[in-house]
Amino acid sequence: MAINLALKPHHDGSALYVQNQKPTVGEKVKLKIRIHQSIGKVKNVAVRQSDSGEAFMTAAFRKLYTRHGWDWYEGSITMYNPEVHYRFLIELESGFSYWLNAVDLHEIDQPDRDDFKINTYLAVPKWATGSVLYQVFPDRFARSSEASKRKLPDWAIPKDWSDDVIGAGPGVSEQYFGGDLKGIEERLGHLKKLGATILYLTPFFPAGSNHRYDAASFDEVDPLLGGNKALVSLVKKAHELGLKVMGDLTANHSGDKHEWFLAAYRNPKAPESEFYYFQDRNTKYDSWWGVPSLPKFNWNSQELRNRFVRGKQSVVAKWLKAPYKLDGWRIDVANMTGQIREENLNREVASMIRKTMDEVSKDTFLIGEFTNDASEFVEGDTYQSTMTYANFTRPTWRWLWNPKEKREENQLGPGRKEITGHEFVKLHNLFAGTFPWHVRMHNLNALDTHDTGRFKTFAIPGSQRVAAGLQFTFPGIPMIFAGDEFGLDGYVGENSRTPIPWNGEREYDPSMIETYAKLSSIRKKHRALVDGSMRWLYSSNEALVFVRENRTESILVLATRGKDRKIEIPRDALSGAENAVNLYGNGDLRVVGGKIRYESVALDFQIWRLPSAHR
Repeated sequence: MAINLALKPHHDGSALYVQNQKPTVGEKVKLKIRIHQSIGKVKNVAVRQSDSGEAFMTAAFRKLYTRHGWDWYEGSITMYNPEVHYRFLIELESGFSYWLNAVDLHEIDQPDRDDFKINTYLAVPKWATGSVLYQVFPDRFARSSEASKRKLPDWAIPKDWSDDVIGAGPGVSEQYFGGDLKGIEERLGHLKKLGATILYLTPFFPAGSNHRYDAASFDEVDPLLGGNKALVSLVKKAHELGLKVMGDLTANHSGDKHEWFLAAYRNPKAPESEFYYFQDRNTKYDSWWGVPSLPKFNWNSQELRNRFVRGKQSVVAKWLKAPYKLDGWRIDVANMTGQIREENLNREVASMIRKTMDEVSKDTFLIGEFTNDASEFVEGDTYQSTMTYANFTRPTWRWLWNPKEKREENQLGPGRKEITGHEFVKLHNLFAGTFPWHVRMHNLNALDTHDTGRFKTFAIPGSQRVAAGLQFTFPGIPMIFAGDEFGLDGYVGENSRTPIPWNGEREYDPSMIETYAKLSSIRKKHRALVDGSMRWLYSSNEALVFVRENRTESILVLATRGKDRKIEIPRDALSGAENAVNLYGNGDLRVVGGKIRYESVALDFQIWRLPSAHR
């Protein structure tokens, strides 16, 4: 039975539908579900929930009230365990029935993996909720006057700030532009202008490359970046401006110049020998993707755990404490950490990191990098957020892909590049819906990162404004990779790490800076864009429409890639449309009879505020 997207029954993990956002084990949690009367006369609404690995049906929900053609039902589940899964059963008097899970509405039974998830783990620091994250690759962001005084290591190939960045081949990891921490400190005002609230730095440890993911030590800041004092100064200044600062830590591997590795290489008797996966009397070893410069850690070693993670003297703890006072960590390749062949210590390592961070301060934030689907691995008890590409990045790239673009971008992954708006909705629901709400609300929404080409390079010309709008209106934390706001290009991850053209060293689009600043401002002023539910109202090949709702307001969002003259939404789908106030885009929303109508143009992005229907 076909049901209009805007009139589908709806539930998600937001406070509008789940009364208690921080339940404890044994507690009853009230749930709500909205069902439009156009579905037919409802006989029964119930929930199938988990209890210690078993599933059972709850007692029937009761109807609370009816508003604008929607019947609202309420019932409860019990937190028998720290993690509970559930889905809804809607039975009609006609004998027809539906299952509603975190992915969609279904006519037949569905696998447990796609259920809604609720757990007892919500402990995200307040400053992370509603934040905007700005990623900086230190060598390319800004160069202070002190940079030219530093002696370069043997690996560095010096470059001028205006030089093109090598994207592949010899010299990729050795090209050195000289950005440093003092340079970042001097440009913190730019982050404030954009509305950023978190500065995330890729690694700052000494290494044998410009990316520094091959750490030679975890005990000091690279002198090329200004050393320990420069980090202390940067964090202090950032905090004075109201910015948080997060570091980047490789728990999966070190560099082959790291003191631990050098002590153990070809020396099986060294205590550090157990830190890595050595073979043949420590002459061979496992590494990240077979890259010799990135030997993989063996987390079976208790001594490695002690030095790296456990306690307030560990690497994890050191940089969170005075005098450095970082506010959290992003863990590189978190999905691979602690896993190799038959061994899987992944969650155990993540739990240790979280425990140590909490011992130092419960006001710290932990993000894990998962390049693919993370919903089955991240519940919020370890990583409170994921930096992933499956939920937002890839669907957005595919929907706004430039069909004239012939180059490949490996971060997009295999398979078809171009998708319709209908498929965008399906992909996002599949990869985002099954996270517990508090994780989904804090996952990073990135258009690109230092590991990918630039979105702008591969997208329909002019569509970055639309994509940025989606970043700031979807559930999650908008993540700006430094240079996105300048409209910079990059065909692969390496040459997307472009020096920022502060003095016009390369062409850029100044209008994008104002775009990001405006979107940040709107998000800051309208809480529904932070914690509000997300309900899809319309999709076609060319357009997407959804609403974010909480108890105080509704925020309606429309995005198009091409013209769609037939955007119509049933009036019952959204109350208050006749009183809509445009916040972005200056579009004219009309209510005609039983329809809400909008006449779009290509590459359109609109935001309206509506009065809440839930006061």
